[in-house]
Amino acid sequence: MRATLIGLGLAALTAGAATAGPLDAYRWRSRVLVLSAPDAADADLRAQRAALGLVRGGVAERDLVLLEAIGDGAEARRLRAQLSLPAGEFRAVLVGKDGGAKLEAAAPIPPQTLFATIDAMPMRRSEIQGRR
Repeated sequence: MRATLIGLGLAALTAGAATAGPLDAYRWRSRVLVLSAPDAADADLRAQRAALGLVRGGVAERDLVLLEAIGDGAEARRLRAQLSLPAGEFRAVLVGKDGGAKLEAAAPIPPQTLFATIDAMPMRRSEIQGRR
């Protein structure tokens, strides 16, 4: 009986790890900007990358990491499935530290909009106050 319970416990842990979504590792640690595009040559994808490259300090200050779902690989499919994103179109999704989608757009999101959205979040306001 004890061996069966241990086996069932291990099976449950293994199943939980196997079903964990690609964003789960970031929960409560980082905000995530997910960029989804059909291919690396997508104009919106390139524009979003360029815009973020100009504001790296603001990105780092807000604990924002970038994840990309490009093409049709297994990881891209898993990430799109977790956020219910279409495969053939550009999407940008801001995910908060709590794991919830906070902002979604079918075009590049200006950094000012990203930062304003993040800075209005209660957790971010607490982070700012904690630094003072």
